[in-house]
Amino acid sequence: MDRIFLKNITLDGRQVDIFISDGIFTSITPHSCETPLAAEGSEIVDCSGKTVMPGFVNMHTHAAMTLMRGIGEDMCLSDWLDHIWAIEAHLDEPFIYWGTKVAALEMIKTGTTAFNDMYWFSPIARKAAEEVGLRNMVSFTFLDNFDPSAAEHQKESCIAMHETVPSWGPRSSFAVSIHSVYTVSEPLILWVTEYARKHGLKIHVHIAETEKEVVDCRKAHGGLSPVEYLDSLGVLGPDVIAAHTLWLSDKDIEILGSRKVNCVHNINSNLKLASGNFFKADELAAAGANICLGTDGCASSNNLDMLEAMKTTAIVQKAMRHDPAALPLPDLLKMATANGAKALGANSGKIEEGYEADLQIIDTDSTFFLSPGPFLANFVYSAHSDCIVSLISGGRFVMRDRKVPAEREILEGGRAELELLKNIDK
Repeated sequence: MDRIFLKNITLDGRQVDIFISDGIFTSITPHSCETPLAAEGSEIVDCSGKTVMPGFVNMHTHAAMTLMRGIGEDMCLSDWLDHIWAIEAHLDEPFIYWGTKVAALEMIKTGTTAFNDMYWFSPIARKAAEEVGLRNMVSFTFLDNFDPSAAEHQKESCIAMHETVPSWGPRSSFAVSIHSVYTVSEPLILWVTEYARKHGLKIHVHIAETEKEVVDCRKAHGGLSPVEYLDSLGVLGPDVIAAHTLWLSDKDIEILGSRKVNCVHNINSNLKLASGNFFKADELAAAGANICLGTDGCASSNNLDMLEAMKTTAIVQKAMRHDPAALPLPDLLKMATANGAKALGANSGKIEEGYEADLQIIDTDSTFFLSPGPFLANFVYSAHSDCIVSLISGGRFVMRDRKVPAEREILEGGRAELELLKNIDK
């Protein structure tokens, strides 16, 4: 494992030296001109003029959709899904492999060190993410469309896939995904939940993304909202990662909070699909939910830039609440880092001794930081992600000076797979 000594780097306004060994922050001390004895034999990196932050944790995406950018524009979610599902019926393992590699490249370039994926061919996606060095949680996605035969086939496939997990690397996790209440039958939801709890797996699910979803659910399930319905089935708990959670009643918020659910906001996708915009961050956090941030997939959000998602999230919260003090920057940063790591069950998301070394290095030598304003304000509201010059994931450099190993190969591999898309997106 790499041993790295980051010399004279800025952390929370202080000049420090950071020693990383065996993938862990071993020591963080005030900057000294002398290299400590423990760091001898390490790679010494002079970080003068640069700032360190935790790597971003993208808590909801569909990674391989990087190759499907722009194919379903100007559609509402229901029409968009019909279009996407018609294409996804033709996808194969190479498409997922190279699409996930392109996603990983984009996430690295924009400061993300970990992501939670809901898509197809999960072992292939995991392989792609591991090869470039990103922490990943991939899931077997259940979507039976109320067809009992499809449900049985998916159960068997999930069990077979889960049996291969012991051969995965330490920074890859397996989860299960219930696509939604409108695409997965109740017996299958119950089976997935029982299977997940029996094996200690996280449950990833879309919940209350659109107003239509809520209206239809109430009609189908005796007046219950999607949150109330899933809670009545015993699904909700601290092991659940709930994507979107936009259209919520006070009772929904109370349930999500009391069950300690991890709620993931995906602002750019929600705005672009006109699904909704008022994520009740304050209310959910006050109720006890863990609030996280994601980008969704590139077919709806069009990029995987968490810094962009942070800015949009903050300014929409301020506008919707008519309060410029809404969602302070420290809370916003936790949504994009520590809260996501907590949801994944990872010992990361913070620059502290004993935590896994997932970090981004920001170059502040630009117009965006040439002001007396706080670093975090300049980073979120002024800068762009190209100020992130290096990324360390699991104690290893995955990007140095904006250069990612095999970048050209990844782009060429992704470009070759677009030929498949051209043939089916007609």
